Amino acid sequence: MAKRLKVLYVSSEVEPFAKTGGLADVAGSLPVALEKLGVDVRVVMPHYKNIKVNGNRGFLGKNVIVYFVNHPEYFHRDYLYGTPEGDYPDNLERFAYFSKEIFNIAKENNFSPDIIHCNDWQTALVPVYLKTIFNEDPFFKNTKTILTIHNLAYQGIFPKEHFPLLGLDWSLFNIDGLEFYGKVNIMKGGIVFSDFITTVSPTYSKEIQTKEFGYGLEGLLTKRKENLWGILNGIDYEVWNPLKDPVIPFKYSFNTLQNKYVNKEYLQLETGLEINKDKPLLGIITRLADQKGLDILAPIIETLCKMDLQFILLGTGDKVYHELFEKIKVKYPRKTSINLKFDAELARKIYASADIFLMPSRFEPCGLGQMISLKYGTIPVVRKTGGLADTVIDYEPRSDTGNGFTFTAYESLSLLEAIKRALSVYRDKKSWMRLIKRAMEADFSWKVSAEKYLRLYYQVLATSDSLLHL
Repeated sequence: MAKRLKVLYVSSEVEPFAKTGGLADVAGSLPVALEKLGVDVRVVMPHYKNIKVNGNRGFLGKNVIVYFVNHPEYFHRDYLYGTPEGDYPDNLERFAYFSKEIFNIAKENNFSPDIIHCNDWQTALVPVYLKTIFNEDPFFKNTKTILTIHNLAYQGIFPKEHFPLLGLDWSLFNIDGLEFYGKVNIMKGGIVFSDFITTVSPTYSKEIQTKEFGYGLEGLLTKRKENLWGILNGIDYEVWNPLKDPVIPFKYSFNTLQNKYVNKEYLQLETGLEINKDKPLLGIITRLADQKGLDILAPIIETLCKMDLQFILLGTGDKVYHELFEKIKVKYPRKTSINLKFDAELARKIYASADIFLMPSRFEPCGLGQMISLKYGTIPVVRKTGGLADTVIDYEPRSDTGNGFTFTAYESLSLLEAIKRALSVYRDKKSWMRLIKRAMEADFSWKVSAEKYLRLYYQVLATSDSLLHL
């Protein structure tokens, strides 16, 4: 019988235990999908204050063990990485400790991993430690590391004076190691020392090799491009599925699409919009920040509100956008629903009720919102970047192909033009129904992505120095 592949999956946040963003969704789903493919996968994460478990372990699904690194001084805090005023000043110490403890946990549980799969800068020290401090340890003799970059904008950069806290030799603080313009860069260390690097979409893996999206690491990533691959994140269709969604008033599929429009009327009633199932409803669920395209949406929001449509927004973020949308709310009370908060149930209702879903991001490593909206038959309008470019295919009327609407130039008029194209097709009900059908049939399940990771794991183990193209 073939030996079962052992993977230690390491993340600073894992849904449902602790979450600030998309990383937690991935870390909560991918290990379960890998386990279904026969992988012996275990997860390690910090034991944060809000996690209520007996002992130092829990489970994802039925079979995936989650080990918690317990250190109250570092992790029993109200937030994961920092307060609203800024990052915790001791984040380097916190995640250096976490990264070292991963090796102790593996030994304590007699789990000698074939692969340690790391995620973002908080775990990027693991490949560094494996090839330095634990280099001679027979327990990890055959262990390889993979680092997944979820968002290169966050790199874990700290003052040079903090370097001794890592427990590494000063010889590693150089241009070929963890030094970055006179500072310590943890993500850089992970990229240098890991056996393979992945990003969360194929397009993003290419984008981070450019100056615009590389944040100073584009040269290093280009140097390692033979060992760099983009694998699209998936979504869990047990969780995100209009046929099973426990929150929406009426469940539906494409064959019972009329229920989507009953949900729309319920949402219009709930949020104070004019009740009219035929009026196009544009939805956006987002962080109110420039990265998410708010700076190109803001100049055209008045134009949109004067058109024959409705607009619903859910999210929090920068003060300037809170103030802008508060004014819009007052000026257009029956045409807009402005919800400046986090509300998981309202988010599901928007996915299930809106006709068009906006994601005009400046950059988007993967994006989950567009995948969810497709499953719910809510047509995405997105900027062609990162994972959005890999999942949304622009509608082409002559060939009647595509599952959404895309635009390339990062400017307000390009976004407005894409929205107008979507509204034009919306008025052609037969074309719109065919578009919805293609959207709902798209498959972005974790099974597809997990199979790609499994293939990558075996390839990393099979080739030590140089890796073949996948």
